[in-house]
Amino acid sequence: MAFSVSSFTLLVLFSCFATFLVCHGFPVHHNNPFHHRHHPRFASHNYRDALTKSILFFEGQRSGKLPSSQRITWRRDSGLTDGSAMHVDLVGGYYDAGDNVKFGFPMAFTTTMLSWSVLEFGGLMKGELQNAREAIRWATDYLLKATAHPDTIYVQVGDANKDHACWERPEDMDTPRSVYKVDKNSPGSEVAAETAAALAAASLVFRRCDPTYAKLLVRRAIRVFQFADRYRGAYSNGLKKYVCPFYCSYSGYEDELLWGAAWLHKATKNPTYLNYIQVNGQTLGAAQFDNTFGWDNKHVGARILLSKAFLVQKVQSLHDYKDHADNFICSLIQGAPFSSAQYTPGGLLFKMNDSNMQYVTSTSFLLLSYAKYLTIARKIVNCGATAVTPKRLRNIAKKQVDYLLGDNPLKMSYMVGYGPRYPQRIHHRGSSLPSMAAHPAKIQCSSGFSVMKSQSPNPNILVGAIVGGPDEHDRFPDERSDYEQSEPATYMNAPLVGALAYLAHSFGQL
Repeated sequence: MAFSVSSFTLLVLFSCFATFLVCHGFPVHHNNPFHHRHHPRFASHNYRDALTKSILFFEGQRSGKLPSSQRITWRRDSGLTDGSAMHVDLVGGYYDAGDNVKFGFPMAFTTTMLSWSVLEFGGLMKGELQNAREAIRWATDYLLKATAHPDTIYVQVGDANKDHACWERPEDMDTPRSVYKVDKNSPGSEVAAETAAALAAASLVFRRCDPTYAKLLVRRAIRVFQFADRYRGAYSNGLKKYVCPFYCSYSGYEDELLWGAAWLHKATKNPTYLNYIQVNGQTLGAAQFDNTFGWDNKHVGARILLSKAFLVQKVQSLHDYKDHADNFICSLIQGAPFSSAQYTPGGLLFKMNDSNMQYVTSTSFLLLSYAKYLTIARKIVNCGATAVTPKRLRNIAKKQVDYLLGDNPLKMSYMVGYGPRYPQRIHHRGSSLPSMAAHPAKIQCSSGFSVMKSQSPNPNILVGAIVGGPDEHDRFPDERSDYEQSEPATYMNAPLVGALAYLAHSFGQL
């Protein structure tokens, strides 16, 4: 049969279009345990709207040259010379919270959790999948720059103490854009292993959609993990006066080595990483009873992720991780033996005063993910005499997310822009000061503090931002100066993206 040029062109176009579909929000489903689920008829929340907003938030945190597709339009370009202090290109990435510093440690964790959200629940996201992928890529493009030189990671841009002495828009920033790095002489295993985890997890997100980019990410992840493991040490020691008390790692670096190895095992299928986990798991804290999962301590996340390899992929040598994961689950079940979690009178999981909502979102995500693995494996969790089903885990997660979205004593949504009542005075420089469009003239370093201390609502709505949340008595003052309760952060949103995708789908909203 003659094969004409036009036929060939059509074939190429079709294959490109097929890749585009897989890449841009119409995924092919493989053994999806959520397919053909009976949808409950009534949901008290619009999880789909919350999902859209939870992803949109990341555009408000962007540093660098903003694209024409930028949807949070009160933001403008910023940090365009970042890295020049060390003659490297570190333009891009995210501001972690309400200031103008780029902290590599929480940025990497945010990237890992956004990627995990997409890997577990991206097949349910429909049109939001592409926005989630773009949020991940904004971070990974930056992390590739930060790891461009072997055995070196640029882990921070901006002097946090000098930045915090100003209240100014990122577009006006004139504080020193100092650059800080870890290398063989001043290692940082926690930030390096977390960066490796982020690159490995993201490589899986792009594997079918952009295989060339995915290969670049996984190759870099391998190299960065090798650096983390070979040159062991805490960046909180070598860079103490720059990274503490902001993002000191109080849990050590062992949890990140286990977590990084778990992601590399998942991304590469190389038996080297499974062997590493088997040999080093105990010394890296696999069985410790630390049940707080956030930007600092990754043990719980590693246990849940490795339990998936056992429950779903049937990697028998990881069977202990089901027990380790069950211990975490049992710590959350009120009334069960070994239950240790604290809840507010209104029912919110409460771990600590500062940015508590990050533990709510990360725990909700882990509960929904673990429920998925248990369902596939037809298993439950036994907490002493209490049998805990996947359905119960989903109900606990839903209750936490519903509290965040407004089912609480104050009837307050802790996601900005969602629901009729939400925080008006978040601790965020760009949101609180007039936009560049409204006030083109520069606002000087200390001039902004009059706004910071005022009671006026923020003029720019940082849609989708999740704040630190209420105290242990369900109280929330909505004070801009109260960074513990009123500051948003990227790592609060990242795990919620996956949880909201699951809930929106399970209620027939997607």
